[in-house]
Amino acid sequence: MGHGASRLRRIVREVAKFGAVGGVGVLVNLAVFNLVRHTTDLQVVRASVIATVVAIVFNYVGFRYFTYRDRDKSRRTREMTLFLLFSAIGLVIENGVLYAATYGFGWNTPLQNNVFKFLGIGIATLFRFWSYRSWVFRALPARETPAPPAPAPAPVLRNEPAVPPKTKQQVP
Repeated sequence: MGHGASRLRRIVREVAKFGAVGGVGVLVNLAVFNLVRHTTDLQVVRASVIATVVAIVFNYVGFRYFTYRDRDKSRRTREMTLFLLFSAIGLVIENGVLYAATYGFGWNTPLQNNVFKFLGIGIATLFRFWSYRSWVFRALPARETPAPPAPAPAPVLRNEPAVPPKTKQQVP
């Protein structure tokens, strides 16, 4: 099996792990969103932002300790800063879709809120996947396998006599 097939397997495994954590994160996001919407008088986008923040915290733990546990852990402050930055951009994307649907088009029923919340999550997820794997959870440099030591040179066997042959002496 070639290098390309092994790389493809790694990417498929990464997408599956990202999807597992992200899928549970979506459920957390939607559950908190609906809980806040039905138990408070907060406006739809404010309830959504709260739900998104809760999901971001859940997702960080899942991504760091499950999806990207084999990635570089040496610069946690940088990692956390970038994660929060890209998560905030994802939050704007996700809730921007909901805001446009609710306040731009007047689609404000509970079903419509959930549909556009879910659509926003989907669009933001594409951005998050790219940014997290590219910038936040950086891959460790590939380990180079040391080259095997060069074989010792083979002894040179010659069919030469041990004593140099006598040459004719020239007579003056």
